[in-house]
This record gives sequence, C-alpha cells and structure tokens, in this order.
Amino acid sequence: MSSEFAKEQFIVGIQYMKNVIHHHQPNRPQRFALNALPLSVTLTALLALLAIFALIALCVGRFQVDPLQAVRIIASPFINEPVTWTSNEYSVIMNVRVPRVISAILVGAALAISGASYQAVFRNPLVSPDILGVSAGACVGAAAAILLNFTSWYIQIFAFVGGIIAVLITVGIPQLMRKSSNIVMVLSGIIVGGFMSSVIGLLKYVADTDTQLPEIVYWQLGSIAKVNMETLQFTAPVLVIFIALLLLFRWRLNLLALGEAEAKTLGVHLTLERGFVIVASTILTASAVSVSGTIGWIGLIIPHVSRRIVGSDNKRLLPITIVVAAIFMLIVDTIARSVCSLEIPLSILTGFIGAPIFGYLLVHQRRVD
Repeated sequence: MSSEFAKEQFIVGIQYMKNVIHHHQPNRPQRFALNALPLSVTLTALLALLAIFALIALCVGRFQVDPLQAVRIIASPFINEPVTWTSNEYSVIMNVRVPRVISAILVGAALAISGASYQAVFRNPLVSPDILGVSAGACVGAAAAILLNFTSWYIQIFAFVGGIIAVLITVGIPQLMRKSSNIVMVLSGIIVGGFMSSVIGLLKYVADTDTQLPEIVYWQLGSIAKVNMETLQFTAPVLVIFIALLLLFRWRLNLLALGEAEAKTLGVHLTLERGFVIVASTILTASAVSVSGTIGWIGLIIPHVSRRIVGSDNKRLLPITIVVAAIFMLIVDTIARSVCSLEIPLSILTGFIGAPIFGYLLVHQRRVD
C-alpha cells in the first residue's frame, strides 16, 4: 500500500462516514429516539441489562447452574449464607466464570472506549484501536513469548510490551519527519502494522507446527478462557484507571473533534491533550489485548451502535459505549463457550456479528440521507 493511496483512502473515509457521526440534520423531522432521554435513564436501563446478561453468563454453559444458586454463591463471602451448593458449583462460579465475566466486561469496555476516543481525536469514524499498530505489536510480543516456551503470565507481559513498542515506533515516525498531522500518524500506524504483521508471519513460519503454531494462531483469534483472578489482580486496576481517566476527559474530546483550527481558537493545547488521549487509549488497548488476544470489531462497531442510542456528544457517548461493549462481550463470550464442545475464538464471532451490524448501519444511514 503506497502512502498516496493510503492517504486518499483515509480522506475518502472521512468524507464518506462523516454523516454517520453527525447524522442529525436540523431541518429533518425527528422521531422519538433514545437520545432524547436523559443520560441517567438510558444508562440505568443499560446497566440493568448488563446485570441480567452477567447473571446469564454465570449460569449458562456446559455446566448449568441455577440463577438463585449463583447469586447465593457470589454473595456467600459477604453474608452468612447457608451452604446449599456443591463444591463443583462453587468452583465453576467463583474460579472460572466470575473471572471471565469481569474480564469480558473490562476488555469490551477498554476496546470500545479506546475506539471512540481514537475516532474523536483523529476525526475519522473508520479508526479502530489497532490503527497505531497496537494489536499487531502485541501479537508479535505474544508470539515471541510462545516461541520461547514462556508461561501465560510472561505471554501477557510480552504482549503488553510489544503493543507499547509498536506505538512508540508509530509516534516516532512523524517526529522524524517533523510532521504531526493526523494523516501522517495514521499512515505511520499502517506502516508499523504491516511490518509487525510480517514479523508475525515469520514467527509463525519458524514455530513448531504441533505445539507453538496452534497456540499462536489461537491467541491471535482472541479468547479469555485462561483468565483467572491472579491475572485480573494486575490488569484490572490498569484498565479501570485508564477507563476512568478517559471518562473524566470526555468533555474535552468534543473540542478535539472540532479540528485543529477551531480547537486552538478555544484554547485547547492540541499536542498535550491529543497525546494524553492517544497514550491512555493505547495503554488500554495493549492491556486488553495482552489479556484476551486480538478481538476485532469491538472498537469500531460499538461506538457506532452507541451513537445510534445517544448521539455523537462524547460526554454522553463514552459512558454508553462502555456499557454496550460490556453487554456485547458478555453475549459473545457466552456463545463462544456454550454452542459446541470446543470453545470458539472470540474474533470469529465478533466478525460474524460485527460485520453485518456495520453493514446495516451504513445502508440505513444512506437511506436516511
């Protein structure tokens, strides 16, 4: 892919998808929509749905657990509840499914809020969390750790470091060119992502076909099957802190989305504030990918779905995006481990679900326009 071609495609993407974000026209008759409701009402309804799907995720699977029993087990560390469950039920809920539910919520929220933040900063709704090469770099780190026969803990560390290194290279290229525009940054991400993909191909080529290669491929396709409480002790605080930081900063994203000239007129320190959003989103993406592997579509499609619910105001969009992504990830992960005897990688399901949704949004938007 040449630089000129990528630049043209990037500009076309901006023009083509501009109305997806700002799709409300002043002179267009509006039907009743969710974005007419107060944010607190919409958020409360979605949180209630999240709680319902979390309970379903705890109960559904190859080993079924009664919902009331699951609630008793979860509440047992906090209240004096008579033991009415078996040891197998307790182990499945507390040691297997609770970590999966928590990680699904956090990973989905991290990828989605990163995607929404990137789209606001780069002013392009086609941007996703892997635009700066984060996912590809994390894959390289994880593949290297697998080739060295390291444990899953070191695989996560290598994946996180690989994602950060990829972003540092992406950010360093515009600095060497002495150009700091969004287009140059995105093109740098394309370059780094392509290079990292080649490195991944080389590592897969030299990997042992019986043991290492399947593990690399499975990790690339995404899964939270191996997540446990020990993993969450280290990754959950990072995810929660940076999600909270982006939420606190969300009102500034509206200013950054106006464009460089308008933002400077309003007193925005573009380099500092844009850099903060990129760093926070990158750390979130790298942390999520280090836990779950590469999971596609969430950072791209969930912000679009959330805009259909509450509009394009980032003050309303980011909280809704987090909850919608958490619900989506719970549904996908529950399907992945329940529909057949072998667990389906998450990226396969997110692709099957996300691509039609994205196509529907595009077709619907063209009909409205």
